[in-house]
Amino acid sequence: MLEILYQDDALIAVNKPANLAVHRSKMVGNAEEFLIDLLREQIGDNVYLAHRLDRATSGVLLVARSKEVAAALGEQFMARSMHKQYLVVVRGWPEPVEDVIDYPLPGSRETGPRREARTRYRRLATIEVPIELGRYPQQRYALVLAEPESGRFRQIRKHLAHVHHPVIGDCQHGRGDHNRLYKQHFGCHRMLLHAWRLDFHHPVTGAPMQLEAPLDQAYTHLLARFGWPRPEDIVASPNDLPPLPGSSRA
Repeated sequence: MLEILYQDDALIAVNKPANLAVHRSKMVGNAEEFLIDLLREQIGDNVYLAHRLDRATSGVLLVARSKEVAAALGEQFMARSMHKQYLVVVRGWPEPVEDVIDYPLPGSRETGPRREARTRYRRLATIEVPIELGRYPQQRYALVLAEPESGRFRQIRKHLAHVHHPVIGDCQHGRGDHNRLYKQHFGCHRMLLHAWRLDFHHPVTGAPMQLEAPLDQAYTHLLARFGWPRPEDIVASPNDLPPLPGSSRA
């Protein structure tokens, strides 16, 4: 049973589990279940995707009850008027504590043309664990709040890897040795990227909306083990993150 965060006659918001493909595509490989099919069966009605999340990513996913609402939500995404915040666990301690990664990215094809892409981030918490790996006797990790200002393919994952702080559990852009460490020592078998909060305007009424997706047990357990803050203790609103130098966000 999918966790429904919000629903009305126009849209539904689902807390997408990690490792569940959203819909059929060449990118998801041998997936047998798809969120869109499970949701249609659960509510007994047809629905339309308003946006997508990677198979390995969890969190807020918007689904429309009509093609018209899906298009209206899509326009907000295209206009970058939706504010998205992700909770991410990365290797290393990003410096500075708060910054913008401004690095053009291609689409789903790495050989395709690169387009401007920006991701704001804030380092929320750090830890150094006494586990030997490679030439280092201890390993450093950080909890990061990331807010993409654009919506390129795997943007957060690629941007954090670009600055040498890959997402833990990312098989495509991360570090296999650190991914294995988390499985062996912390029992964590998922990518630690979670679409935590989404701010937008209702496509029919125009009312401002803020939706939050709770973390799953594996992610919550890890935060507790590291003594890191719970999501509800992090930041009250996206507007609490001040604009950074060069940021295009109003």
